[in-house]
Amino acid sequence: MTTSTTAAPVLLNGVLVDDGFAEAFPMKGTRLLITAHNLAWARHAAVAATGFATSVIACGCEAAIERELAPEETPDGRAGVSVLIFSMSGKELAKQVERRVGQCVLTCPTTAVYAGIDEGEAIALGKNLRFFGDGWQVSKVIDGRRYWRVPVMDGEFVAQETTAVVKGVGGGNLLLVARDVDAALAAAETAVAAMRAVPNVIMPFPGGVVRSGSKVGSKYKTLPASTNDAFCPSLAGLSPRSDLAPGQDCVMEIVIDGLTEADVAAAMRAGLHAATARGVDSGLLRITAGNYGGKLGPFHFHLHKLLEAAA
Repeated sequence: MTTSTTAAPVLLNGVLVDDGFAEAFPMKGTRLLITAHNLAWARHAAVAATGFATSVIACGCEAAIERELAPEETPDGRAGVSVLIFSMSGKELAKQVERRVGQCVLTCPTTAVYAGIDEGEAIALGKNLRFFGDGWQVSKVIDGRRYWRVPVMDGEFVAQETTAVVKGVGGGNLLLVARDVDAALAAAETAVAAMRAVPNVIMPFPGGVVRSGSKVGSKYKTLPASTNDAFCPSLAGLSPRSDLAPGQDCVMEIVIDGLTEADVAAAMRAGLHAATARGVDSGLLRITAGNYGGKLGPFHFHLHKLLEAAA
């Protein structure tokens, strides 16, 4: 991963913002609305369904909770949670949705699941899970949409037959360079909180933050990705790729997936402003972004342009 710059950095409250860009790539995505008897059980199902979904490198998909839903926002008038799931192909996304809903939502007390996107290529949601009903399942069409009712031990599990797949964007990112772990974590937490207020995006890593930023390839032929040595403080005096100055002793990365290019840009912009608002005295020294020289994907989010757009 590279963060090469072409102009002088910008200073925001004393924090350097590099003239680099984050490089993102096309993905396929969908939104699911999970409801339950109360918000706590909807969240239990959503947390389980989006588990082990940090990176397509090994997880098959990237997923996270988008936001909580009030009863008036859901199809059945109950509290709920919206989740976004992204994968590299519609086929893989369909497999991930069915497995995760079947194992984590169908199993969770009182839940139901609905499509959160109407327009797009249809993939199965409850279409195949209905067979768990062993012949007792029934369906009903309401406003042109088919829903399946599957008998379970607390009543019935309701699932919309299909959900829609749309084109998405994965891999937007910010690299927060700080003087120590406390400063880096505080800046990252502040940025993630601001990004979560932006619709149509998720930050799929734990707490929205990843400490094991990666680069494409490895000295070991079997590995598709390996540690981003350019931003490992312990390698600052060893790796010829090091991009850290003395005193820059901790780096945290935030990865953003979104339904559109504009959504990812809006989230990155929100994160940039929230983090830099803390000022350089907070220990946040620099913000940059990771790219592969434009070879990875067609979406390039230039940090200075993001700042200009907000001016």
